[in-house]
Amino acid sequence: MTDDKITISPGPNFMAAMLLAVAADALQLVVFPMFVEGALSPADDVLDLGVGALMVHLLGWHWEFLPSFFAKLVPGVDLVPFWTLAVANVYRKAKRIAEASAAEKQPELPRLT
Repeated sequence: MTDDKITISPGPNFMAAMLLAVAADALQLVVFPMFVEGALSPADDVLDLGVGALMVHLLGWHWEFLPSFFAKLVPGVDLVPFWTLAVANVYRKAKRIAEASAAEKQPELPRLT
């Protein structure tokens, strides 16, 4: 009996979503505080709306995106890379679901003892 591990490699959509999330979080952490006024910034809001729309387009609707979007509106909480954490959590859940469905499809062999 073999103990094969299931490896889920991130597809191009997950890679694009992760790159987008890291870029958006980097912009909000490094660039925007230099010249905009934080949570009331229209540039920050436009970036969050655009990133949220692109995440839904790339990965589909996931509840993890809502807290990421709303947390960006609270001053100070904006310092946490929520978009990156949301994409990582979506990937983790997709991997867990794929492993569970693969385990369901695998027939159980009788044990010889």
